[in-house]
Amino acid sequence: MIILAILAFCVIIIIHEMGHFFAAKACGMKVSEFSLGMGPRIFKKQGKETLYTVKLLPLGGSVQLGEDEESDDPRSFRNKPVWQRIIVLAAGPFMNLVLGVIVCAIAIIVSGRVVTSEIGGFRGDEPVSSQYLQAGDEIVEVNGLSVWSSMDISYALQNSASKATPDMEYMTYDFKVKRNGEIVPIDNVQFAVAKADDGTTSVVLDFYVIAHKLDFGNVFVYSFKEAATYGRLVWISLIDLISGTYGLNELSGPVGVVSAITQTATSSADMRINFTNLLSMIALITINLGIFNLLPIPALDGSRIIFLLIELVRRKPMKPEYEGMVHFIGFAALMILMLVVTFNDIVKLFSGG
Repeated sequence: MIILAILAFCVIIIIHEMGHFFAAKACGMKVSEFSLGMGPRIFKKQGKETLYTVKLLPLGGSVQLGEDEESDDPRSFRNKPVWQRIIVLAAGPFMNLVLGVIVCAIAIIVSGRVVTSEIGGFRGDEPVSSQYLQAGDEIVEVNGLSVWSSMDISYALQNSASKATPDMEYMTYDFKVKRNGEIVPIDNVQFAVAKADDGTTSVVLDFYVIAHKLDFGNVFVYSFKEAATYGRLVWISLIDLISGTYGLNELSGPVGVVSAITQTATSSADMRINFTNLLSMIALITINLGIFNLLPIPALDGSRIIFLLIELVRRKPMKPEYEGMVHFIGFAALMILMLVVTFNDIVKLFSGG
């Protein structure tokens, strides 16, 4: 299963780099090297123009376009129009987002059903939320969070439950539902709080939602909805990280990602559930990679796009040595961060944390 997790991680990287590669080829740019991984080369093959390589550490990849080099070659990256260079840089993250939608669709097909946000009924002898909600209600908002998929419901409820104090028996939420064709606000909906032996708390989700049989239309629509949910969760997590809600110890690098994929794919005795969970994890990771690469952080695609937009406004490029220095410093900082995060991942792996 670990091998499968590593392969999944490599596929995500390859798809990203293929986005850059094929966009560059379509724009007539010269690609000197296409590589998977980092560190020393363990395999190489010279194509007609491009050197294809595999490196020892499966931690990333690259497409060498000579972005920070001056050249007289009309096919060089810096000699192409700004709009073409932006397309090439954005193509990698775009392919990750497209892959995320495709993997979400495959996960839905494998699960054999499309899970909606419409309440089908209630569980237990005394379901607390049934005093406020009704079967047939379509949940459209929880505590101000728009519900795009069933995952949004679980996230909104459980994220708040982690803040429950030991003496709390109930948590309250503000809902908006579609009932009889109208949007109805329902405030202070109560759910019982469950307390585990380790002190953690969770909400007792005492209703269940309706699942429909598969057809092309609902698979198409819900794959985009689930991908959008993952994208928003990534964005919310980034904001929480910047605001200090999450610390450095809660970040995961390649080791942590592979470990998470492995655990997700072996969490149930049902192989279909395991495979569906694996696909969902892959979708989240590839969407995360796509969004993260669009951030204006030096050395990432987003930062290079910012430089191109500045060039578009100034009508002249930044000096390559200056831009190259900014990206080099950013790359070095990212490598240090990756080393720290990877070390933490290894500690967690052996300590069981």
